Amino acid sequence: MAQKTESTEELLKSLQSLAQARKLIIGSDRVLKELRKGGLKKVLVAKNCPSEQKGDILHYAHLTEIPLVALEQNNEELGVLCKKNFFVAVVGIPAV
Repeated sequence: MAQKTESTEELLKSLQSLAQARKLIIGSDRVLKELRKGGLKKVLVAKNCPSEQKGDILHYAHLTEIPLVALEQNNEELGVLCKKNFFVAVVGIPAV
């Protein structure tokens, strides 16, 4: 049976609730570290994430079979959704 994929709105709502609970992994270095461990459920990337960072994250996400979601929001909007006062290009959702 095929799995249902989350809509973008549902994903952004869950992102906001996880941000409020402080359970997000923010930043490419931290996300890459967790990707190598296999400790992520999903990786979200802003639409204007630098291509070098996006390539590295895509590579490790493919190796560990963790889904990578390219968002329609830019890094400024993603920072606001994560309740941060800085730009956020990459967000990881922990597996737990």
